[in-house]
Amino acid sequence: MAGKSSSATGRRISGAGKRRAARLAAVQALYQLELGGGDANQIIREFEAHRLGQVVDELDAGPVDGAWFGELVRGVAANRGELDNLVAAVLTEDWSVERLDNILRSILRAGVYELSAHEEVPARVAVSEYVELADAFFTGKEIGLVNGVLDQLARLLRPGEMGVTGEGRTIPAG
Repeated sequence: MAGKSSSATGRRISGAGKRRAARLAAVQALYQLELGGGDANQIIREFEAHRLGQVVDELDAGPVDGAWFGELVRGVAANRGELDNLVAAVLTEDWSVERLDNILRSILRAGVYELSAHEEVPARVAVSEYVELADAFFTGKEIGLVNGVLDQLARLLRPGEMGVTGEGRTIPAG
């Protein structure tokens, strides 16, 4: 995979809990969905039968929260256009969502979905989790991009939680 960190080879994601493992598997499933198309439920079934809890793409995340994995994949697949609009709202003018690497796009979509649809997960936790996932796949500026995009969207989507006061930017409707 282009841009993949050589340090990820055979690496176990640090401190991997079941939800962290589910996030990794969801990003991989979303990547597969992005490349091959198809149905989210079909990809979920394939991952449940053959991949969850296994070393995938040379990353070992350990046991997976299967329900969380399914929720992330289904949620991102069902809301892809809206999620892309949110990401596009904070990208610079010279970058479009379509121009992003497929795995980077999958990481951002999953992170934004979690920020927008799961307020029970603290925003800082969601941002941190997806930055760590980006670090498992990339060694360059992509990690900072994930941090910057998700941090900006966390401040826009959850201003009270992120300590933002006063007038904030508005996010375009999907």
